Amino acid sequence: METLIAHIRNYIPLDPEEVSLLSSCFEKQQYSKKELLLEAGKNCNSLYFVSRGCLRLYILNQKGTEQTIQFAIENWWLTDYLSFSHDKPSAFAIQAVENSEILCITKEARETLFQRIPKLERYFRIVLQLSYGASQMRINYLFTMSAEERYHHFNAKFPEFVQRIPQYMLASYLDFTPEFLSKIRAGKP
Repeated sequence: METLIAHIRNYIPLDPEEVSLLSSCFEKQQYSKKELLLEAGKNCNSLYFVSRGCLRLYILNQKGTEQTIQFAIENWWLTDYLSFSHDKPSAFAIQAVENSEILCITKEARETLFQRIPKLERYFRIVLQLSYGASQMRINYLFTMSAEERYHHFNAKFPEFVQRIPQYMLASYLDFTPEFLSKIRAGKP
């Protein structure tokens, strides 16, 4: 819980009573590598904060191949916002890429926090804005960079991901095949 409190304090101040209330609204969960937090077709009932480990959000495309949409490592949030906000079945799955420790909060608990600690709405707005901006940049890179440029850009910007994520997941996130990624890494695109 300390990592989440520290993360929130990067954006808003919290007094001890608020920290206590905040702590009571989250559930700590452990997930094993490859374990699903959310299955496609089920309602997403939680926001997930990564205390330790790595998660990914993905879909199965028309060919039945997994297409990774987003990753989250320590101090990052992940959820299907449309399913979470509108209580609808998710088009996505969320999976632990590594053994992970996650802090989960339900919609109802978050609403309680917003009523009792209104400044938390500011924190969650900032987090959502950062997440949305990152999604926009990813779309920009997919449309404006070659596959090789996307890999080199991602590797330069997020080297910790490249070391932690299986090659096939990284390839699907960058929108090419694992074989093409092997060629890029070998210097033979």
